[in-house]
Amino acid sequence: QVQLEESGGDSVQSGGSLRLSCTASGDTSTSGCMAWFRQAPGKEREGVAGLSMYSAQKYADSVKGRFTLSQDKAKNTLYLQMNNLKAEDTAVYFCAAAKRCPAYALVLKRDWYYYWGQGTQVTVSS
Repeated sequence: QVQLEESGGDSVQSGGSLRLSCTASGDTSTSGCMAWFRQAPGKEREGVAGLSMYSAQKYADSVKGRFTLSQDKAKNTLYLQMNNLKAEDTAVYFCAAAKRCPAYALVLKRDWYYYWGQGTQVTVSS
């Protein structure tokens, strides 16, 4: 089993920045690549950013140029730096890990991921 714990969510004003962290623990040898998803009230959970089997980064169009992934493999931690935040970025952000790393086309597909964190709330006020 793999446990994922997110942190870093907060309330910020539009244009502000946050950095989310996701740390994996447990049997991390069974988990492949990790990704970030988010879910706004009344909406489906959507992929935000993630890593493919060749460590290529993929971003949702809505966050390109504003959000950046980074990883500390020694700490089993994935980060999401979020800059120039907008009100529409308000959501619960979830970290996810796959049992096998996805191809690039599947990085933001929710069904590919097996392990999920509890989520961290990001609220952006305009």
